[in-house]
Amino acid sequence: MNAPAALTVDDAIRSRHSVRRFLSTPVHESVVREILALSSRAPSGTNVQPWRVYALAGEERKSLSAAILAEYNAGKKEGRAFDYYPPEWVDPWLSRRRKLGLGLYSLLGIGKGDKEKMHEQTGRNYLFFDAPVGLILTMDKRLGRGMFLDYGVFIGHILLAARARGLDTCVQNAFADYPDTTRRHLGIDEQELIVGGVALGYADANAPENTLATEREPVENFADFRGF
Repeated sequence: MNAPAALTVDDAIRSRHSVRRFLSTPVHESVVREILALSSRAPSGTNVQPWRVYALAGEERKSLSAAILAEYNAGKKEGRAFDYYPPEWVDPWLSRRRKLGLGLYSLLGIGKGDKEKMHEQTGRNYLFFDAPVGLILTMDKRLGRGMFLDYGVFIGHILLAARARGLDTCVQNAFADYPDTTRRHLGIDEQELIVGGVALGYADANAPENTLATEREPVENFADFRGF
């Protein structure tokens, strides 16, 4: 007997986490198509469906990774078309960010101030953390920025649909920092905004960075209940 749908969704949510080292085990195209088809059921304002996805595997994925990594290692920055992080960090968000960074670097044996290893670890974003499948996500520039809300729901659907199939993921806004190289390499029209990427595959259970456990604030700290 199959588990209730709600239990399956709950399990996918609880077990999902950002994976930063993947196995080379391939993911079949049919599985990726299934995940994207299911994720396209995400709601969007007036059913606009603002998302567009470039699913990359094999040499296509490796080639894009090599092109961006070459720019990154050369110290070249292209800049993104939208702000993702605030211009100035303040608490409580600053403390959460620092805790995540310190936890990750500690697991990887990267000491404070070791800029070379930090640079190398950040660069692994552009390798999709060795995942066999990389998704590049775009949105037409003519659409309103409010549709990033719709896009976020779509990405969340991808993560949960993948997890429900035993797959792991990592959302990567880092790809938005190299829009020119990404467009040029994939033949993407200038009208398309590079939103980011998603690494998709099977987690390497032996990788220390995949043991990182992030905390979540209790409901009482972020929700205000009234009239119940």
